[in-house]
Amino acid sequence: MTKIRNGFLLSLLSLVLLPGLALAETGVEDPINESIEKLPQVFLEGLEDSVRVFRNENNVPHIFALNDHDAAFMQGWVHASDRFFQMDVQRRTFSGTLAELVGQAALGSDVQFRTLGLRRAAEAALPLFSNSTMIWLEGYAKGVNAWLAANPLPPEYAGLALTTAQEWSVGDSLVIAKALAFGLSFDLDDLDRTEALLTFDIAGQLLGFDGTALFSQDLYRSAPFDPSVSIPDFLANIGAAELDEKAHALPKKMPSYLGAHTLALVREARQRLDAVPALETARNRADADVGSNWWVAGPNITTNGNALLANDPHLGLDAPSIFYEMQLRVSRKTGSRPLNTFGVTFAGVPGMVQGCNPWICWGSTVNPMDVTDLYLEELVFDPVLGVPVATVFDGQPEPLLPIPQSFAANALDPSQPDTVVPVPVPADQGGVTLVVPRRNNGPILQIAPNPADPDEIVGLSVQYTGFAPTRELDAFMTWMRSTNLDRFVDGLQFFDVGSQNWSYADVDGNIAYFTSAEMPIREDLQTLNAPDGGIPPWFVRDGSNSLAHEWMAVQNPQPQQSLPFEVLPFDEMPQVTNPANSYILNCNNDPVGTTLDNNPLNQIRPGGGLYYLNPGYASGFRQGRLTRLFEATDGLFSKETFKEYQSNNQLLDAEILSPYILAAWDAAAADGANPALAAFLADAGVAEAMNRLAAWDYSTPTGIREGYDPGDDPANLPEPTDEEIAASVAATIYSTWRGRMLANTIDATLEGIAAFLPAELNVAAFRPGSALSMSALRNLLDNYDTMGGVGASGVDFFNVPGIDDAEVERDFLLLQSVRDALDLLASDEFAAAFNNSTAQDDYRWGYLHRIVFDHPLGGPFDIPNGVGLSNLSDELPGIPRSGGFGALDASSHSARASGVNSFMFGSGPARRFVGEMTSTGPDAHQVTPGGASGVLGSPYQTDQLMDWLTNNYHPLRYRPQNVSGNARTAQIFFPMP
Repeated sequence: MTKIRNGFLLSLLSLVLLPGLALAETGVEDPINESIEKLPQVFLEGLEDSVRVFRNENNVPHIFALNDHDAAFMQGWVHASDRFFQMDVQRRTFSGTLAELVGQAALGSDVQFRTLGLRRAAEAALPLFSNSTMIWLEGYAKGVNAWLAANPLPPEYAGLALTTAQEWSVGDSLVIAKALAFGLSFDLDDLDRTEALLTFDIAGQLLGFDGTALFSQDLYRSAPFDPSVSIPDFLANIGAAELDEKAHALPKKMPSYLGAHTLALVREARQRLDAVPALETARNRADADVGSNWWVAGPNITTNGNALLANDPHLGLDAPSIFYEMQLRVSRKTGSRPLNTFGVTFAGVPGMVQGCNPWICWGSTVNPMDVTDLYLEELVFDPVLGVPVATVFDGQPEPLLPIPQSFAANALDPSQPDTVVPVPVPADQGGVTLVVPRRNNGPILQIAPNPADPDEIVGLSVQYTGFAPTRELDAFMTWMRSTNLDRFVDGLQFFDVGSQNWSYADVDGNIAYFTSAEMPIREDLQTLNAPDGGIPPWFVRDGSNSLAHEWMAVQNPQPQQSLPFEVLPFDEMPQVTNPANSYILNCNNDPVGTTLDNNPLNQIRPGGGLYYLNPGYASGFRQGRLTRLFEATDGLFSKETFKEYQSNNQLLDAEILSPYILAAWDAAAADGANPALAAFLADAGVAEAMNRLAAWDYSTPTGIREGYDPGDDPANLPEPTDEEIAASVAATIYSTWRGRMLANTIDATLEGIAAFLPAELNVAAFRPGSALSMSALRNLLDNYDTMGGVGASGVDFFNVPGIDDAEVERDFLLLQSVRDALDLLASDEFAAAFNNSTAQDDYRWGYLHRIVFDHPLGGPFDIPNGVGLSNLSDELPGIPRSGGFGALDASSHSARASGVNSFMFGSGPARRFVGEMTSTGPDAHQVTPGGASGVLGSPYQTDQLMDWLTNNYHPLRYRPQNVSGNARTAQIFFPMP
């Protein structure tokens, strides 16, 4: 029950509330903004004491409470008021009940997430959380439900024929927290890698090339595009020893368990998972544009002698935005510990996920540690029950745990609102989940007969660290009150899954980097692949025996360990504090260099065994650009320097590869040039493009009045300058060239091989994704003098009929790809942007590089849709913005983009933050891509978006006098009498 009484005078407020709200860090009582004459008085069932909520000009809430329960309660209330539909979609997606909200179209997603069991894992963790964390979880759920009881549902529910919503529970918050970690760590790339490897291997045997080398050395390389690392000397410092660089390569002959039956099983599993959008990142983690940037600088290299931290986490850019800005404050009172934390939260989860308090700030980027393994299992099938009942391990059956599932879907019938109907799902299609206890209670994903022996049933199981009960929320709760580095490290021990690279800075001038999460140790890697050898852990593994690919049993438990297996000790996890060069950079790159030689398995741990973290990282486009910016900076760093870096949109791959294009042009102009090459000199369009590329600084301004570029006034977008137009055109030509170059080399080569093979061995279907393809292309070009465009596999990627000279083939394809790009830009495919023009001045980047902020229900809920923003045209949806493939200001698209709408982007900085750690506390600024509200039509749905589009920021206010003095609204909440 909620009562609202207007006319509550500030004088009464000061008598009732202020005496208990003394500032813990200064001892000064909270001031009051005298311009706020009256506050609404609200009584809520479930509060224990009074709470004030100020909202600033962006409607960001500042919650001032007297105890943790009430802070959590009010966090739940304000999250629900602004973002309840987003919260509902999140909890249902990862609980496997989304169809009950949006209809039967989501049933496939429900089946897969019910199989994976994030809800099971989340609820299993409930008994493990500390009492203080449980106060936050329980208080938060009460606050959400108080809001639901007193307010109408958001407008999306009317369109779904729903008038009620399920109450919030502690389990709902836990499943969202588990899902956030899952989205950053769960990896099904093993499926695609195995299918590609087996296909290449069989094709190579038939056609006479090395299929395993085609996979691991030519196309699916572990080595990144750019070799910049975060901690260059880490491996030496921990005493890791290097093996022969040729050791532990893929075997020349595939193990017997990786036969045709495995290929068929993997293919079926992949096809089922293809239909689940929420698993797309897990299916393409090695190539997905999901990551983040951060960098920190110590006091001796900054203008004011204070530590600096910048962070921009990259997540899906949707409507509403994934982060929710907030301050949480608990003032000093008997029985309460003071708290003052501010930054960004996740709607649906209590606490602060990235932010600061008066002493420290922290940020993060994804660290893609390999914490997921897929196993081929031999199954015991019960013909009466119609399902497998056991796996076979070391020749003995081990029972499976069956979990019956029941599914339902919203009927979406306006004439019968709130109608949810059962949907039958057969047992072998997800109606029964089969859990393998040995696999950390992981499920069977796919079942099929063995084609070589129809009486044998095989299955594909998945083992993932996140299936264990874990305590990530305890880490955040610790950090919210941490006052120094030691306490922050204490909190790290609770961060068990969802590995991150954590950045840290404090008011004492310390900077640090830590990798978190529990990394399982595989038995075969610990024994250096003895006695039976084997295949690396980034492929489907043999689940049949104890001499193969098991995770080791616990021998040396680590502090606060949750995983029931041996894990890498904390001191072997990448980390550094106050390095000698006084700065640390991380952009999801290889942090310590284990993959730079294209072999992630040739380092020995200090205590023995292979040191293994991951088969590959982000390809270094962002890290390489950032490293160059730091190395080129003369003088000291400031907040403004860091903001400039966050707006950098230069393309590193263009800086590396454009010289090859220009060198090919020089070769065409040389005396005695091959006629096929010299012919390009007569092509006026190519000549003009060469001049543009030669003068380009690799930046990517939109080049159009409707476009948003760093530093623009979003309320009055300026006309582009001549320099911006020139760079914009060069960006368009190069970005289109990139796709044509990949098409003319890697893609054409695979298509040529596929033409000689049966349809089921279509190697062209396994061309690597964008980042891997660019790494492969650079490797071929960098080694052209010795390899002539021929890979380690013996496959020639630069084959031009009629030309016998390898160097001429290379230069011809480099220039032909420019001509192909110009032809494409003038074609009907790009007519909506360029009207078939051949005038290169028309090729402005902003017509191609655009963004739509997608809402789960699409249509009128997407952005742009009014709110001061509009599509460029009906045929060119989205908002034009600078950036591009691999840009530091993340805004990537497919490297193979070849259509007018294929250069759009959908992920990037979900928050830009820059903070200076002054002696009196952080001086921090940030911006998010949207606003506090997720409600259609709210003025606070997109009020930060214009600043985000132009790389502008707002201050983070956390001192009471600044909060109240800049408050737009304020409310006071009391317990129900």
